Amino acid sequence: MKLLHTGDLHIGKTVNDFSMLEDQKEILSQILLLAKENQVNGVILAGDIYDRAVPSGDAVLVFNDFLTALAREGITVYMISGNHDSPERISYGEELLREQGIMIAGVYHNEITVIHTKDAYGDVDILLLPFIKPSAEAAGTSEEAVAKALGKYWEKEAAERSKLPAGQSRQDTKRRILVTHFFVTDAGKEPLLSDSETTIHVGGIDNVDASVFDGMDYVALGHIHRPQQIGNRQVYYAGSPLSYSFSEAGQKKKVLLIELKEKGNCQVTELPLTPPREMRKLEGSMEELLRQGEEDQNREDYVQAILTDQKELVDPMGVLRSVYPNVMQVVRKETAGSLQYTGEELKLKRRDPLTILEDFYGFVREEALTEEKKALLVQMIKETEE
Repeated sequence: MKLLHTGDLHIGKTVNDFSMLEDQKEILSQILLLAKENQVNGVILAGDIYDRAVPSGDAVLVFNDFLTALAREGITVYMISGNHDSPERISYGEELLREQGIMIAGVYHNEITVIHTKDAYGDVDILLLPFIKPSAEAAGTSEEAVAKALGKYWEKEAAERSKLPAGQSRQDTKRRILVTHFFVTDAGKEPLLSDSETTIHVGGIDNVDASVFDGMDYVALGHIHRPQQIGNRQVYYAGSPLSYSFSEAGQKKKVLLIELKEKGNCQVTELPLTPPREMRKLEGSMEELLRQGEEDQNREDYVQAILTDQKELVDPMGVLRSVYPNVMQVVRKETAGSLQYTGEELKLKRRDPLTILEDFYGFVREEALTEEKKALLVQMIKETEE
């Protein structure tokens, strides 16, 4: 069985007042072509289909065309909702679309949606677990919620194996792929992030350790925009197919080709994507950038211009757009420098709200928060997120 793994499409996204819809159409066409060229059985869409809970009509039409094209090619779609999506809207027509090979888990119905299928090597289960809040499983953390949801699945599996006749082998040869959308860590080590991610971590309650997925042959993750493997497990973020911030400039986007063979044999191959416009940072004086732009073969790229001029400039954005029409940002060299952080400074910037409030409380009151006050703060922070 061959599957293509992607996610975090964020269809309808606007970056610095530039609509990304045309770029998204192009990149979805590339994904479709890669699916056809590699003769995949299915495409995995690991959440954040749209950029907002109520997508624009144009965004819905773009995604509709993509799903229709996959269905016409006979390629099954395995799709979940992410934290940016409205689960109910993603689930619209779920049962009807399943007949067309579009497998959707938008709303979580108190258990993981399991798609049973087969290939030349035997049984395959594809588990679809959309983004859920801990309360969906009466849990205190996302990790606990995911563990509870998976626990229900494993209990059913154990019950089925126990029904096998005494003479029949009970060896587990079934392959399992989990599609989900969470902030996954490896023994506390966090994945690499980009500025386009708006993940908020409250005292670690959103973190899910990869060990929770033990028993899965492959875990197809969405949520993080930088493609990466989590630890040494078969746990991967495919990343977003397009760059959505200048912190992703120079980042090579890709989809992942999963080749599932016999139990224990799952091969993952990176397939590069070519965006119609890259995100680039250009540095120099206004004069230098104008001269460079006249000869630049990729002047349609999205550009952050870092100007080294000391004198005041009149309408630098308008002037630069005469050669780079898609300049998104113009910053001074000293300002751009102040936006660069060391690893330790980045770690401090990304501290979760609970830790920041704990430190502030300790500084003002010169005493530590009690567990009761800490629980109250966590609840208040969770309510503001909702």
